[in-house]
Amino acid sequence: MIEKKEMSSEESQKVIDLEEGHYLDVKRIDIKPSKLTETISAFANTSGGEIFLGIREENKNGEKLRSWLGFEDMEAANAHIQVLDQIGGLGNHYRAIFLSCSENIGHVLHLTILKTKDILKASNDHPYIRRNAQNIKIKTQEEIQRLKLDKGIVTFEDETLNIDKIIISNSNSIIEFCLNVTPSSEPEPWLRSQFLINNENPTVAGVLLFSDEPQAALPKRSAIKIYRYKSREDEGTRDTLAFPPITIEGSLYSLIYKSVAETKKIVEDIKKLGTDGLESISYPDETLHEVVTNAVLHRDYSIASDIHIRIYDNRIEVESPGKLPGHVTVSNILHEQSARNPKIVRIINKFPDPPNKDVGEGLNTAFEAMKKLRLREPQIQEHDNSLVVHIAHTPLASPEDTVMKYLESHETITNGVGRVLTGIRSENTMKDVFLRLNKRQLLERVPGLRGNAAAWRRYSSTAND
Repeated sequence: MIEKKEMSSEESQKVIDLEEGHYLDVKRIDIKPSKLTETISAFANTSGGEIFLGIREENKNGEKLRSWLGFEDMEAANAHIQVLDQIGGLGNHYRAIFLSCSENIGHVLHLTILKTKDILKASNDHPYIRRNAQNIKIKTQEEIQRLKLDKGIVTFEDETLNIDKIIISNSNSIIEFCLNVTPSSEPEPWLRSQFLINNENPTVAGVLLFSDEPQAALPKRSAIKIYRYKSREDEGTRDTLAFPPITIEGSLYSLIYKSVAETKKIVEDIKKLGTDGLESISYPDETLHEVVTNAVLHRDYSIASDIHIRIYDNRIEVESPGKLPGHVTVSNILHEQSARNPKIVRIINKFPDPPNKDVGEGLNTAFEAMKKLRLREPQIQEHDNSLVVHIAHTPLASPEDTVMKYLESHETITNGVGRVLTGIRSENTMKDVFLRLNKRQLLERVPGLRGNAAAWRRYSSTAND
């Protein structure tokens, strides 16, 4: 039995006014169930989304007008519910609820479509993906293969490279590994037992893990580039680049540890204005380690692009190629697991002091470490072909608390200083913080200062009597 919910007129109007986009669509009730499955497939194969079935949209004089026109009764939606169940097998790819409002006509069917681990096809036997507010049909075998890689159904780590197996069977990396980890095994038999050699050729996973220079065999997809921008802007520029990008190479195990060490070394030289003056910036070691490890182990190696670590004055960004695999989304990433490269994840865990000590707990550890330092949690963004983790050096304290703390040791504060302290980007948003404190009689403007020189100070009752 599908749940029902009665809404107020204000709530129903919010539904009517919803903007269609990458994660949301509204449909009329007369849409053919088979046509509806295209949107369902697109959401399930991308990042999930919501559909409101029962919103009419008309074009009058070039203006789009919407209204609530739902199903006469809940049974009238049976055909749409049935086709939902038919295309999804077990029916665990969606949640449904009927919405009604006494001031509007009929029941709107609200569908929440979940991202699926497998490819979900529409009624026409074609899968779709979502791009902004469009459903795009997947037609060719190449597109289907790309979708399988994106969802982690097939993995590039098992692809065989047309090079001699000796690159991994007689490398320093495999010899050291066998001496320290599997002393009873010879390199080549062990590599074959792990399916890292196929016939006489190494696999991608084998090269990444045990070649001394994987970048020679897998250029543009197996290194890490580190950038230092002397800037707090959204994007770095050539003018703000402190020095040419540093390229880190080597097997995955060394790649992780060398990249984290280099990042920490660069960060140690950064100074930031704090409540007590200039302070050295520090990020939790666990956060940097886990985010970089996650990027290396779970990136999509079929995409010819390196991992990028961008260090700004107030944050670090780690960008890894590929979308989130399987049913994992930005919203559930801390609670769900789906390894795109299961062989790499499993075998690197056999190394001494493995980078992924607590398998499946990496990002949780990163988030907790930020909280312990009273810094805001990392932010994760999924783009068309990459995943970016933003690690901001922004205090967990409210902007108001940060301002008042600063004024314990400073006479005045400007908008610019306030934005540096709080991590707020907008001048107007920072001004609103000052105005809220002023309303509570905690701050007052410094007389005679205007424009860029405008400043605030602690409220003085005597000065305002």
